[in-house]
Amino acid sequence: MMNIKVFDAEYKFMEIVWNCSHINSTALVKLCESKLGWKKSTTYTTIKRLSKRGIVKNENAIVTYLVSKNEVCLKESRDHLNKLYNGSVKMFLTNFLSKETLSKKEILELKSIIDEEIEKVSE
Repeated sequence: MMNIKVFDAEYKFMEIVWNCSHINSTALVKLCESKLGWKKSTTYTTIKRLSKRGIVKNENAIVTYLVSKNEVCLKESRDHLNKLYNGSVKMFLTNFLSKETLSKKEILELKSIIDEEIEKVSE
């Protein structure tokens, strides 16, 4: 996986880009102003920074994402898992479940996900 890093303010910006897919930069400036309270210069600076990092493309005044939300979420999840739990999903789940109460439905959904993973490994 490439080195994807999206900071908090950039993530809020990317939410807009992901929702709009291909968006005119002028329209994006207006959306960022109304949703994020950003000035025009802030939006264009963010577009430029994210373009340099290969996360968005600004071509002919159309801004398009090059990295999906799912890719960013997976990278962030993996980074947090590595940082806080030495990469151990088991350690994360043990710690999380000791502090959180899940509904029976949530537990069954997690069990189903784990069962699917077991099937993949068994094949």
